[in-house]
Amino acid sequence: MGIGDDIKNKAQETVGAAKANLGDALDNERMEAEGRAQQAEGKLRQAGEDIKDAAHKAADDAEHKADGVRDAARDVVDDIDRKPNH
Repeated sequence: MGIGDDIKNKAQETVGAAKANLGDALDNERMEAEGRAQQAEGKLRQAGEDIKDAAHKAADDAEHKADGVRDAARDVVDDIDRKPNH
C-alpha cells in the first residue's frame, strides 16, 4: 500500500527477471525457473497492493457520498421544519 511496498515488489520483480535472464544465458534451467517465479511473485504482490489501494479508495468515496446524502437529507428535514403548517 505504501511506497515502500511498491519499491520492494518492483525490486523483487527486477531481481527475478535478472536471475531468469542469467539462468537463460548460463543454460541453467533451475536458475531461470527460480527467477521467473521470483519475478511473478513480485508482480503478484504488487497486484495485491493495487487491489487493496483500490478497495480503500472505493470505501473512502462511498463514505464521502454517504456524507453528502446525509447532509442533503438534513437540509430537506430542516426545510420542512421551517415551513408553516398549512
